[in-house]
Amino acid sequence: MSPDDLSIMKFGVGQPVPRNEDPVLVRGEGRYTDDVSLEGQLYAAFVRSPHAHGVIRGIDISAAKAMKGVVAVYTASDLEGQGYGLLKCQIDFPNRDGTPIKKPVRQALATDKVRFVGDPVAAVVARTAVQARDAAEAVALDIEVLPAVTTGEEAIAPGAPQLYDDVPDNVILDFHYGDAGKVAAAFAGAAHVTRLRIVNNRVVVNAMEPRSAVGAYDRKSKRYTLHAASQGAFGMRNNLAAAMGVQQERMRLVTGHVGGSFGMKSSVFPEYVVLLHAARVLKKPVKWTDQRSESFVSDYHGRDMVFEAELALDARGTFLATRFTGIGNMGGYLTPFGPMMATMNLGKNSVGMYRTPLVEVQTKCVVTNTVPIAAYRGAGRPEGNYFMERLIDTAAAEMGIDKAALRRRNLIAPKQLPWTTPVGTKYDSGDFPALLAQALEVADWGGYRTRLRGSQKAGKLRGRGIGCYLEVTGPPSNEMGGLHFEADGSVTIVTGTLDYGQGHWTPFAQVLTSKLGVPFDKIRLVQGDSDRLIAGGGTGGSKSIMASGSAIMEAGDRVIEKGKAAAAHLLEAAVADIEFLRGRFTIAGTDRSIGIMELAARLRTGPALPEGLPQTLDVDHVFKAAPSAYPNGCHVAEVEIDPETGQIEIASYFMVNDFGTLVNPMIVEGQLHGGVVQGIGQAIYEMTAYDESGQLMTGSYMDYAMPRAADVPFFSFMSQGIPTATNPVGAKGCGEAGCAGSLPSVMNAIVDALAPYGVRHVDMPATPQAIWRLIHQRD
Repeated sequence: MSPDDLSIMKFGVGQPVPRNEDPVLVRGEGRYTDDVSLEGQLYAAFVRSPHAHGVIRGIDISAAKAMKGVVAVYTASDLEGQGYGLLKCQIDFPNRDGTPIKKPVRQALATDKVRFVGDPVAAVVARTAVQARDAAEAVALDIEVLPAVTTGEEAIAPGAPQLYDDVPDNVILDFHYGDAGKVAAAFAGAAHVTRLRIVNNRVVVNAMEPRSAVGAYDRKSKRYTLHAASQGAFGMRNNLAAAMGVQQERMRLVTGHVGGSFGMKSSVFPEYVVLLHAARVLKKPVKWTDQRSESFVSDYHGRDMVFEAELALDARGTFLATRFTGIGNMGGYLTPFGPMMATMNLGKNSVGMYRTPLVEVQTKCVVTNTVPIAAYRGAGRPEGNYFMERLIDTAAAEMGIDKAALRRRNLIAPKQLPWTTPVGTKYDSGDFPALLAQALEVADWGGYRTRLRGSQKAGKLRGRGIGCYLEVTGPPSNEMGGLHFEADGSVTIVTGTLDYGQGHWTPFAQVLTSKLGVPFDKIRLVQGDSDRLIAGGGTGGSKSIMASGSAIMEAGDRVIEKGKAAAAHLLEAAVADIEFLRGRFTIAGTDRSIGIMELAARLRTGPALPEGLPQTLDVDHVFKAAPSAYPNGCHVAEVEIDPETGQIEIASYFMVNDFGTLVNPMIVEGQLHGGVVQGIGQAIYEMTAYDESGQLMTGSYMDYAMPRAADVPFFSFMSQGIPTATNPVGAKGCGEAGCAGSLPSVMNAIVDALAPYGVRHVDMPATPQAIWRLIHQRD
């Protein structure tokens, strides 16, 4: 076996290769946005509204401007007439009556009113960060305080405070999907109907790295450059150019390492517009880094919806229809994808792996005096699966049917694939009954009674829960696959997804190694510079390996095509006689060959080939987006609860998943660990609370609980992957699946443990206080 063969076996697709990124990061050599400093830079600090709702009567900046080191103070009036665009929502769903969604105007700094605590009103630029923050505190705001509303249900109540004059009843979208007549008939004819009011609690994103940005402006080229965290430099560049009112060619977005995002950092934030404005006017770079306490009210939040979920079944327990009627809280303004989560994404993902024939979703998306809502790990996908799985467990209890049996009765069978769902999605592959069966087997479902008796002897309650899920990955988008053979003998992959913790470098290199036989340790990755990109859908919706991996494979095909033409000339053979295998171009039937790395070097350093032949193996390719894929799986959790304190312990956690082709199983398992912990956090610990005036009561880690290492068990991870045919890699995505499986499995287990007390449903977060009250509510 050749060294090339050994390398591919060790570093190719399917191998658990350690992450290339880690040595740099653990040595503290990562380069995050706050590590970026440009010559002569100034520093910005933002003045934020201390009130949730109010009319701006005046802003006195005189004291701030007179302070030491202050260079400028900006308010909304300073940005007027500069040609800047608006911060826009990109969703255009119509109302159920056909009228368009309402999109309230949002500018970078508040103009007439403030609409949440943390709404940016002014910005101070000074010579040091401390001077800027000190001066920001000296800006005097005259705000006529108005009554505030913080929940979606309160926002649509009669007499509720109105955030916008042109948004009656605070409803920006009255969304409807499905055939209401057919669904109503199914419910009317059902033998049993299960109904639950389900709260999907608001969460603070809490990325490890606070947001930061450095804006610069080149007077000669009239180009802006923003160094900032993102989830894709190409898309963010385009959206930022629109916000600044300039052509895309006049904007550059540079992203280095990113310490977490989960959806939040994909948006253009108001601070970025102000920084670029200041950089242009002041002719110097301007830097800003969020404070952690500030990020609680300036970073977008996640989730926040309340629904009545309904499931209709026949006498045997066959699903007839689902109906979801509820409210999605958008916060004070619309973010780019704010209305997506509680509407279409909820409906598409609620179907899961079941043969439910009818689905109806009715959602009022409303504005409130709270931090705006944006995508958060799963962005409607965990919600849809959670709602459905809670309905199934409740229906099983109400009808006296075993919860596993009820699921088996309604699962799509492999022989029924491809399967078109009532929401228009089409599943091409999977074995859902086998996933459920394997999950129950590895979790020792049959031995539960023994464990239950052990918990009872110890004075504890015990419960078990199933969380079957199937996600619809992000919508299709074009993706770049650039392969550049460098002078130092390395190969650079250039692609428009972006790693903010996933570990892209390693699996992308594995795909390239498997495709072209390029030495794994010679591969580099470029993702974060918009000037290097010709396309890019960014990272989101669990589609990176599908998009970039496929782009790399198609770019590899073009490299092979070019390489055959070049090798044919150098080896003095016909192109048709050249074969490519494991990194070498060979004349068929002979031992005459040339390696791909040697060929690239010859083209770079040797005499130019005749006109019409490749002069380089470099390729810049755009992969035309593959359709969505459908990662799926089954998670089984068991919990123990101390009835004296309400404290919950995750006793065990098992998961069996189908992610199609696993390029790097170790990284996939790590993604699942992170997603499951985030789901556990939302289910048990994380609670975002506002008071009546709209003040965030959980504005720091003293008040906002996050799961710690001691709060989670060791996870059992298993894969039962069936490759999809919708993309060349055969992958289905995995980044958000942990949340989709953990929310229902953990919450179903908690409800199961509390069933002896007559508890039918528990809303998240299931804090010790909430559990204790449920246990003792009849005392």
